[in-house]
Amino acid sequence: MSEQTLTAPRPAPAPAKAPLLQVRDLVTTFRTDRGKVVAVDRVSFDVARGETVAIVGESGSGKSVTALSILRLIPNPPGRIEQGEVLFDGRDLLKLSDAEVRAIRGNSIAMIFQEPMSSLNPALTVGMQVGEPANLHRKASWATAFARAKELLSKAAIPDAGSRLNSYPHQYSGGMRQRVMIAMALACDPKLIIADEPTTALDVTVQAQILALLKQLTREANSSLILITHDLGVVARYADRVVVMYGGRIVETAPAIDLYTKPRHPYTRGLMASIPRLDGDTGQRLVPIEGQPPDLANLPKGCAFAPRCQSATDRCRQERPPLEAVSDRHYKACFLDA
Repeated sequence: MSEQTLTAPRPAPAPAKAPLLQVRDLVTTFRTDRGKVVAVDRVSFDVARGETVAIVGESGSGKSVTALSILRLIPNPPGRIEQGEVLFDGRDLLKLSDAEVRAIRGNSIAMIFQEPMSSLNPALTVGMQVGEPANLHRKASWATAFARAKELLSKAAIPDAGSRLNSYPHQYSGGMRQRVMIAMALACDPKLIIADEPTTALDVTVQAQILALLKQLTREANSSLILITHDLGVVARYADRVVVMYGGRIVETAPAIDLYTKPRHPYTRGLMASIPRLDGDTGQRLVPIEGQPPDLANLPKGCAFAPRCQSATDRCRQERPPLEAVSDRHYKACFLDA
């Protein structure tokens, strides 16, 4: 169970500003022994400047592959971005050269990966790794880069940051390593940060501290944040808007307050029912979603959620519902009225 119980989300933000990131009809596939797997299937969403957007769903829903596709980090082979647009500040990242994309990664767009121990280089000091983006992208001297690293580690609440610059990742705890990853992501004041399950494998107290720190620092830097998680409790506290994915597709998206007060897709409602609530009755049992996530190599003909949906009809099993507006900024991919 996660560190967060389900609480009322913050009020929805003001009407969306001009988007910083626009993802349009993104399709990412992988060649496997079982044939072609469509991991991301015509995904479209926007991220406004200064906005926090959460992408939620079970493992295998396409969340992380979407994030890696935005930064063109899909290994080819076996993966391939087959179609779509990823417009960042008006430039389509999918059409840029490799050199142009490398100039954006870690500079204008930064990513915080799930497991910091495998993301940090064990042979380099923390100071070198946090300072490297400023040295590489901003052409700062190493003296300036180390000073920047010390400042960022202090902001990330690492005690006695100056003396820890020469320490190696294995000399930090799991929570401290995740703080190092956040500091590294902020090194060049990016416009967009993508955090992929940033609290995986951390204990519940540290999880709350890391998420609060990440939200605080991105707000101070006026950076946009994409928060990838399976934890709707986290989303309630930190996100402005939510994108729910299932089977490689977006099944619902809405401002957080709307999604929590009136979820419109059966899968979203199932996720809500499986999380404990502070305002629920004592002893009330959680309601799990029966069945297993879909096999992306063998998706059903109709709605991917139909085999697990208690309200599915014959139409649901035969046709894939499109993502359509049900109210202002609230969309669902479901034929059922709710």
